[in-house]
Amino acid sequence: MQVLPDIYCLPIQIVNVCFVGNPQQPAEWILIDAGMPESAEMIIRSAEGLFGTKPRAIILTHGHFDHVGAIAQLIERWDVPVYAHPLEMPYLTGRAEYPPPDDTVEGGLVPELSRMFPHSGINLEGKILVLPPDGSVPHMPEWGWMHTPGHAPGHVSLFRERDRALIAGDAFCTVKEDYLHEVVMQEPEVYGPPRYFTPDWDAARESVKLLASLNPVTAVAGHGRPMAGPVLAEGLRMLAERFDEIAVPDKGRYVNAQP
Repeated sequence: MQVLPDIYCLPIQIVNVCFVGNPQQPAEWILIDAGMPESAEMIIRSAEGLFGTKPRAIILTHGHFDHVGAIAQLIERWDVPVYAHPLEMPYLTGRAEYPPPDDTVEGGLVPELSRMFPHSGINLEGKILVLPPDGSVPHMPEWGWMHTPGHAPGHVSLFRERDRALIAGDAFCTVKEDYLHEVVMQEPEVYGPPRYFTPDWDAARESVKLLASLNPVTAVAGHGRPMAGPVLAEGLRMLAERFDEIAVPDKGRYVNAQP
């Protein structure tokens, strides 16, 4: 799915990966996130169809299983550098596990199923690099990264000032990720991060406020369809203003508690 002339979104089951680059300059593109387990061939086929070559690098918004599922296979095939925030390094080098999913939050079937979701780290020791501390994004000269924690300690979002394009990761979703029917129907709606997999709601609230302050014109989130224009602006403004009402669960093991 083409979002902008140089941004493409590939939905893989419940999650999106992004290809950022101009197909007329195929050696310069970047992959954002690495999808679900067993999705490497789908990502590679899509990349070859668009660009005909491997990316310059892979940027990870965070290390949850649905964003790094194919990373080992992609590294093996492409042998390109992979970057993430320093606070994600323990989870990406096999030294720590994420807090377990919260299957006690209210919602639909997805929170109940989340108890089966992997939350262990993966070991990319020697293959993962830290994003530059100055906020620049390697091989993406117009883009900057912002620390947007809450959903994960080292979660990052990417922003391009020129056209106010935002790659949000899971700082917010554009679908009610907790409800299987909504996930299937994919009706665009600005919503909070996945309730069952967000352990720090205070940080998540501040991250949404930060992204709303950027006034993005176009946004690709980790879950849901890309959104743009007034619908995005109003939805993100409302989420920032009414975050506790819209996003935070009424109950759950991480509500009113630090991870």
